[in-house]
Amino acid sequence: MIRVGLSTASVWPRTASTAFTLAADLGYDGVEVMVWADPLSQDVPALARQSHRRAPVLAVHAPCLLVSQRIWSPDPDVRLRRAVEAAQDLGAPTVVVHPPFRWQRRYADGFADLVAELEDGSGIAVAVENMFPVRKGGVEVSAFRPSIDPTDVGHRNYTLDLSHTSAAHVDAMALADRMGAGLRHVHLADGTGLPKDEHLVPGRGDQPCAALCERLVGSGFTGQVVVEVSTRRAKTSGEREADLAEALRFARAHLGG
Repeated sequence: MIRVGLSTASVWPRTASTAFTLAADLGYDGVEVMVWADPLSQDVPALARQSHRRAPVLAVHAPCLLVSQRIWSPDPDVRLRRAVEAAQDLGAPTVVVHPPFRWQRRYADGFADLVAELEDGSGIAVAVENMFPVRKGGVEVSAFRPSIDPTDVGHRNYTLDLSHTSAAHVDAMALADRMGAGLRHVHLADGTGLPKDEHLVPGRGDQPCAALCERLVGSGFTGQVVVEVSTRRAKTSGEREADLAEALRFARAHLGG
């Protein structure tokens, strides 16, 4: 059965500790740790203790957001290497990383080689994620080099994010086809096509969440599906828990679990 994880980003502004607790209580198979300002997300020994007590770590999301550019190191090369080391220490098979920003020229020039080197040396899948452009006043600008689509470069492993395909107006099923056997990791979320990262509970937007899950089952997918939704508008902890329970039910229903 395909494992379904919960991203720690799904409980923001709560901490990773809340995500571990909810993952265990709701029946998720594990968590994906988003490494960012939350001190627990940066503390590998503390994460290991959470993993042993509550839920295993299925993936580590490298600190590559704009808000996490100085976590662990100001050098993106070092941050990615540390994410891979963290995954090794935590027993997680996958590291999720975004393509380089356009202004990270040295990092971008060597990114594909760095990813391949880290995979060869660690046995960890470094799954490069699809992104989305910024749209304003009819103008579309990508912050990523060479593009928002990691298949333009070609990597062994990919993360497919369905909220990002929505914001980018990209056909998610066609992108999955381009990723092919390299599709290693899925961020399960939804969107309505607005030019922003909505991360809706799957089934509340227009992305082919169900169809993609069903295709994964039929294709012999061996990676992880991780619920990465936004619950920041939840007024109570019960409301947040209900959204995450609904997302898990959706995933199980369409992944045959």
